[in-house]
Amino acid sequence: MDAIAHRKIVIRALAKEDLDAVVAIDAEIEGHARRDYIERRLAAALREPALHAQFAALEGDQLVGYLLARLLVGEFGRPHPGLRLEIVGVHHQARGIGVGAQLLQALLSHARKHGLSELHTSAAWNDHAMLRWFDAMDFTLAPERWLDCQVDGGAYHAGRDEAVEAPDGFGPGHEIDYGAPGDNDFEKLARDSADVQSMKPQDLQEIARIDRALTGRDRTDYMQAKLAEALNDSALRVSMTARLDGTIVGYLMARADLGDFGRTEPAAVIDTIGVDPEYEHRGVGRALLSQLFANLGALRVERVETLTAPRDQALLGFLFDAGFQPSQRLAFSHPI
Repeated sequence: MDAIAHRKIVIRALAKEDLDAVVAIDAEIEGHARRDYIERRLAAALREPALHAQFAALEGDQLVGYLLARLLVGEFGRPHPGLRLEIVGVHHQARGIGVGAQLLQALLSHARKHGLSELHTSAAWNDHAMLRWFDAMDFTLAPERWLDCQVDGGAYHAGRDEAVEAPDGFGPGHEIDYGAPGDNDFEKLARDSADVQSMKPQDLQEIARIDRALTGRDRTDYMQAKLAEALNDSALRVSMTARLDGTIVGYLMARADLGDFGRTEPAAVIDTIGVDPEYEHRGVGRALLSQLFANLGALRVERVETLTAPRDQALLGFLFDAGFQPSQRLAFSHPI
C-alpha cells in the first residue's frame, strides 16, 4: 500500500504525440489495434477543441491512462448539453491505484467549468469489468434505451422498405401511416418516395431551418458541428438529406465507425433524424432510413444503433416497425 500511495499520477490534456502510447494500451485491452479510430478522435479534438474533452494520465514521463469524451448538444433528442464518455483505458501496470478515477474527476471538473449538466456513456451488459468500474465511479442506469438493427447486407425489410400508398389529400410520395398494411411488388421502395442524397456542406442552412421548426431553437452552430463531424470524423460518411419538390425536407445524421464504447465490429449510430413539419406523412423518414440501410449494406457495416427516450413513443414505434429492437448495450449517466 505504501508503494501505491507514493506513485504520483499527473493528469493533462491528451496531445498528438500521445497517439502511439494510447494505441498500445488500447490494443492490450481490446486484443487488437484501433489506430485509425483513435487517430481520428485525436485529430477531431485538435481541430475542434470546444467539442471534445480528452485527458492523459502520466506517471513520470510515461502515459499510463487516457480518457476520450465529446460534447453532446442535441444528439438523441437531448434538451441539455452534456458529455459522452467514449473510451477510458489504463495500462495494466497502473491499475488499482486510482488512475481511472483521476481521469474521471478531470472530466467532471471540465464539465462543471463549461456549465454542462450530464455525463453519459454505455457498455454491453456482459462487459463485467467496465460495469464494475461504472458502479465504483457512481454511474447509474440512464432512462434512455439503446436500440439496434442488423443490416443484413441491406436486405429488404417490409416495415422499413415497403412502399405505402399515399393517404387521400397528399400527392405522390407523401409520408406513411406506419401501422398501415401494404402490398409491395418490389417495383417501388420507400426510398423512392423522396430524392435521398449524401449530406453536403451547403445543406447546412436548410438542415438548421428544419431543426428550428422541430425544436423551436436556433441551433445552427450545433448543426454545423454535427455536419462537420458527419463529413470529416467518421470512417464512413453515411449522413443524408431527403428532397421533395426540389427542397430539403428531411435529414438523417449518422456516423459509422469502429471503437466507440468498445464496439468490436463496424456499427452505424444514428444521432438525429428530422423531417420538416410541413412534409409530415409523406414518406420522408422511411425514405431516409431505407436508403441508410441500403448504403450500409454496400459498405459491409453490420449493425445500426440509436439511443431513444422512453417517452418518445412515436419514434419508438417508427423504429420498431423498421426492425429495431432493444440492444444488449446499457446506457449510464453520472451526475455533474
